[in-house]
Amino acid sequence: MFNLKQLSVIIFLLIGSQMSFSQLGFSHEIGAIVGPVQFRSDYGVRNNEETNIGNTGVGIGLIHYINFAYRADCNCYSTDTYFNDHFKLRSEISWNKTKLDHFGQWVAPDKTSENADRLRAHSGEAQNFDIGMQLEYFPLSIRSFQAFSYRFAPFISLGIHYTAYNPKSSSTRGDVLNEDTIYSYWYANETYLPAIPLGEQREYPINLDKGSTWSLVTSVGVRYKLTPLSDLMLDLRWQYFGSDWIDGFNHQLDSNKYNDWLIWLNFGYIYYLD
Repeated sequence: MFNLKQLSVIIFLLIGSQMSFSQLGFSHEIGAIVGPVQFRSDYGVRNNEETNIGNTGVGIGLIHYINFAYRADCNCYSTDTYFNDHFKLRSEISWNKTKLDHFGQWVAPDKTSENADRLRAHSGEAQNFDIGMQLEYFPLSIRSFQAFSYRFAPFISLGIHYTAYNPKSSSTRGDVLNEDTIYSYWYANETYLPAIPLGEQREYPINLDKGSTWSLVTSVGVRYKLTPLSDLMLDLRWQYFGSDWIDGFNHQLDSNKYNDWLIWLNFGYIYYLD
């Protein structure tokens, strides 16, 4: 369960690691990112384009880089090693929010059952605060990029984030914590799940408690050299959470095979601290 003590420990560790690298003389970069987020959850239908587009929100963040290729303490390049010239360490604090609805065949206009009406009435919201680190790899030389040998520098990254989530859910038919309000197949087998005994109760699919978990983050992107001390960035991120309750919704139907995850296309501006 998320609490301030856990978050404080994570922030302390991040700051400590950044200070350790700072004492080695490496230079710093700061920036901001913003862009659309597609949240892939138990809402809607898997691999349905209407679901993916409909359940799109927004994310914003502040980022900080340790640049191993340059030393701020002497205003000079660092030791010429492969690691120093091809890797950067990125730390980040970000926030994203997505309103969620049900899309696809089960809420199509020709569906007129009580359960279809319950689906149409149900909606939610995923709201997450993220803090973490990623190691970015640049196939091309970072030194050459900084010297304008080329304007574009592609990269890939991998890292771990700590995610604090605060989901919401509602229905125009009443309280979502009342089983008579929600889609009945989510919590009790009635007719069409032969692998589960008829009438068997399952875990209630809605839990709106705040919580926290770890998440795996990987991305592919590119930087554009704008000025000697600034870059533009385009970054496509995939983030997989260690929980299926990020959106407050976790039904047990066969279509629910994975934990919640998201795709975030973010645009950034990065400034080099001279």
